[in-house]
Amino acid sequence: MAKPLVAIVGRPNVGKSTFFNRITGTKLAIIEDTPGVTRDRIYADAEWLNKEFTLVDTGGVDLNTDDVLLKQMRVQVEIAIEAAQLILFLVDGKTGITAEDYEVAKMLRKSKKPVIVVVNKIDNKKDEQNLFDFYELGLGDVVGISSTQGLGLGDLLDDIIGELGEFETDGEEEDSLKIALVGKPNVGKSSLTNKILGYDRAIVSDIPGTTRDAIDSTFERDGKKYTIIDTAGMRKKGRIDDKSIERYSVIRSLGAIRRADVVVVMIDATEGITEQDVKVAGYVDSEGKPCVIAVNKWDAVEKDTYTIEEYNRKIAADLAFMPYAKRIYISAQTGLRIDKLFALLHEAYDNNMRRIPTGVLNDCLQDAVTANEPPSTNGRRLKIFYITQVTVGPPTFVLFVNEVPLMHFSYQRYLENYLRKTFDFSGTPIKIIIRQRSDEKGEK
Repeated sequence: MAKPLVAIVGRPNVGKSTFFNRITGTKLAIIEDTPGVTRDRIYADAEWLNKEFTLVDTGGVDLNTDDVLLKQMRVQVEIAIEAAQLILFLVDGKTGITAEDYEVAKMLRKSKKPVIVVVNKIDNKKDEQNLFDFYELGLGDVVGISSTQGLGLGDLLDDIIGELGEFETDGEEEDSLKIALVGKPNVGKSSLTNKILGYDRAIVSDIPGTTRDAIDSTFERDGKKYTIIDTAGMRKKGRIDDKSIERYSVIRSLGAIRRADVVVVMIDATEGITEQDVKVAGYVDSEGKPCVIAVNKWDAVEKDTYTIEEYNRKIAADLAFMPYAKRIYISAQTGLRIDKLFALLHEAYDNNMRRIPTGVLNDCLQDAVTANEPPSTNGRRLKIFYITQVTVGPPTFVLFVNEVPLMHFSYQRYLENYLRKTFDFSGTPIKIIIRQRSDEKGEK
């Protein structure tokens, strides 16, 4: 399930970034150390009471300005509001309500999105008296916090989870396979969309960044329904102006990845795999999505006997954190191997949803342990009791052992590879969660 988006909105200097950093800088936030991924400060995944959401920071809103950059920042905020399921309207408890706060409140009412008014800088009992003034904004709930001192954050997070409790992913296309096309700018995502659809649904240009939004197109192919999501190209952070609307293209692309059933990571064959390609692939891997690496513009590459081997070797080395990914060389311009691409997408998706019976799993586990005994540390040997699959999308397994610290990452990787060798999990990541068995039956 896609994580709901929570946007932080407010005028300048009310403490939005301090609040964002306080939430994401503690154990409340999940900042994954995923290979190939550098997460921008503008957003981060957070969890509270087993409910995950994505927190998005925005620039300060100044509605009464002629400054070009400030006007662009307002557009950014409007985009974040449009994409969010919940808005945190941050205001300054020491300054009190300002004319700008009323203007922002008016904009938020027009959005018809749920809003929590978060009164920041409530550092002591005296400041709490200012809370009641903010009900005049007419936006409902008001919560007082101190970002610098960490006061009131638990109550606020409770309110956030309460508001998000009814959130569900869009179900209007549940009968279609949702395919997200992702990659850096100008790799041919829009061209591939148009080729698949048979008409120009998306604007195609040599100018990187032509697509700024995630565009959905539903169609049928060979009697099956699909929704293809053409996303904005994800640039290097250093090439994105902090005041530019393009920063939010990354957020929307991430949203597209999260709601997709399967992802096509596109690479430009004429440029070869780049650092940014690795980062984009890392986003897909971190979301646990099945994927196909599609090397586009293959028709434009001069080839010899070893060309494809060299490409395969380079991709395998640079994307070593996702060896499961299927690979194909295509041309969006000519339609080369488009049919094969769809076959690989279905294989990857089917494997992502694969369930293995518990008995069969444990037979596999026993074979793996027999072939290669678990390691020992300081005279303590790892004992593996049993394994069970708890979910799909991606396939996730819980492995029960005597002591979790005894599980070395290399042996866990060995077990993962053994599962992959025994069952077909090509095209999808799998997760193995290590847990200590509560009783010590079997221990001597």
